[in-house]
Amino acid sequence: MLRRVFMAEYKEIVTKAVIAKGKKSTSNKYTLEPEEIPNTILGCWVINNTFNGTSVGDSIIVNGSFDVNVWYSYDNDSKTAVSTKKYNYSDTMHMKSLNSLDSRPEVLVKSLKQPTVADVKIDNGVVNLSIDKELGIEIVGNTKIKVPVETLDDDYEILEDDPPLEEIDKVNEDYLK
Repeated sequence: MLRRVFMAEYKEIVTKAVIAKGKKSTSNKYTLEPEEIPNTILGCWVINNTFNGTSVGDSIIVNGSFDVNVWYSYDNDSKTAVSTKKYNYSDTMHMKSLNSLDSRPEVLVKSLKQPTVADVKIDNGVVNLSIDKELGIEIVGNTKIKVPVETLDDDYEILEDDPPLEEIDKVNEDYLK
């Protein structure tokens, strides 16, 4: 059997890939002024976290919002109420490399840690909140990769390492029976 010798070339393939990724943890302070003057905080939670990201130069801007519900007692701890407020946020993440063939790569944002209340205190009838969250970003865009491609080079000789066909024809096919 004949064997041919090949030389490697490189080809560029355009493909969609994650071209940058990162994460950012934040801790922000917020205030909430309930209708009544609270005595004790009974519970506090964050719901309805929504967000989206856009690429601006070498940065990603994530705009989002969430609702905070604060359950508290008032009137010398004889009554309770829940106060709700919506908060908007904007986080900027600087990315190391946004090398893409696209002028506008796709920005994927994930919540790695949902916003949670880390600390809550009452100060002169105002509820002070500290809220932690963590966002993950992936930038997806078209990029190029180089791959080796085997091509036949006619300048090389053809080698004959395999046995001739006549020898193969002499093999006894019933040998194992």
